Amino acid sequence: MKSAVETLNPTRVRLTVEVPFEELKDSLDAAYKKINQQVTVKGFRKGKIPARVIDQRFGRGAVLEEAVNDALPKFYTEAVNEAEVNPLGQPEVDITELKDGEVLAFTAEVDVRPAIEIPDYSGIEVEVDAVEVTDEDVEKSVEQLRERFASTNPVERAAAEGDVVTVDLTAKVDGEVLPDGVADGVSYTIGSGELLDGIDAAVTGLEAGGEATFASELKGGSAAGKEAEVTVKVTTVAARELPELDDEFAQMASEFDTLDELKADSRKRLENMKQFDQATQAQERVLEKFLELAEIPVPEKLLEEEVNTRKHNLEHHQLGQMGLSLEKYLELQGKTVEEFEAETKEQAVKGIKTQFLLDELVSQEKLNVEQEELTEHLFRRAASSGMSPDQFAQAVVQGGQVPMLVGEVARGKALAVVVEAAKVVDTNGEVVDLSDEDEDQAAETVEAVTGEAEVSEEK
Repeated sequence: MKSAVETLNPTRVRLTVEVPFEELKDSLDAAYKKINQQVTVKGFRKGKIPARVIDQRFGRGAVLEEAVNDALPKFYTEAVNEAEVNPLGQPEVDITELKDGEVLAFTAEVDVRPAIEIPDYSGIEVEVDAVEVTDEDVEKSVEQLRERFASTNPVERAAAEGDVVTVDLTAKVDGEVLPDGVADGVSYTIGSGELLDGIDAAVTGLEAGGEATFASELKGGSAAGKEAEVTVKVTTVAARELPELDDEFAQMASEFDTLDELKADSRKRLENMKQFDQATQAQERVLEKFLELAEIPVPEKLLEEEVNTRKHNLEHHQLGQMGLSLEKYLELQGKTVEEFEAETKEQAVKGIKTQFLLDELVSQEKLNVEQEELTEHLFRRAASSGMSPDQFAQAVVQGGQVPMLVGEVARGKALAVVVEAAKVVDTNGEVVDLSDEDEDQAAETVEAVTGEAEVSEEK
């Protein structure tokens, strides 16, 4: 076999391959055998039809077509390995010559990973928010904990903001009660905004047994997005009572004996959360600077596929679970279709460039992923997906996604290398030391940029 490679642009090549006909022998034998099992010829047992009879009855062309289809992947792979290119996705193959008994020639155009030169990232400087926890932050945290331990007691008065009411709801569209438009015994805290628009005003001032009607746009169900006439009947009104903020509350709501200890723990947790957010912010901003320093061409077909994948995941998974259409989502976001398309393309470009650049750094720095690191990453991904580690691991293995997880961890390690070399200061002018930050957190930052789709390499 002879092959040659021609660079069409920085992200696409054309392979020209010429194969002597004798190298098709195994595929021709396989083609005759396959056709033998599929056809019946009078006078011959199934599977025992001579090749010359198959040629006469079904045409030599059918056999050649079957043989070429069988052989092409093998010859393409050999040509790819010989040319030492890294193809992305499936090639566009064109058979340029097929002479029976003489030669098979074809071309294969395919997108490839571009050659990337890692820029000097030692001079990157970024500014991040300072880690500051105020007394107000601590009080707010403790107050939220206090809300969780609130009790409710029925009252015989009109409902007011903050009260918990039990209501029966009936929704009509065009005068007809919806099949899924009736709900009884729904508990709702007035002012929480967790139910329907307009319900707060409707139930405020009603006593048990009171009823009101209001208009509201339905957020989910069979008539999501439509204007409905909703009738609400209050069956009970209960006042929320918050526990006193004292040592007794601290003992009830936590493992601490005093309120001061509880507040000190809340301050520490808030500091840890803000340090995590600060590290994520640093990683994001360092990555932005790193990308700006590099020249990274993006294959057009790969970009098109990535944009389509992102749109599909948003429309059919994320929005589908919320009962929203893409049109309704854009309306809520205040975006036009054109703005959405441009934003999605920009995100896809950034995601692809991030993968290319960090993968190249992984290769250059010879960064390896240890089993312990992969396991830790798997546990985190399982937790974020709502699956047990065993379930997630099984799904990953069955879906052939182990290389994807390895890639995520490796890119996280690569980003951590760049962040450690960068100068990071907070808004107070203090230098932030991120040398001990978790590499798995960096992997999470990279995932947020690259999205769910993975740049696949198929040979």
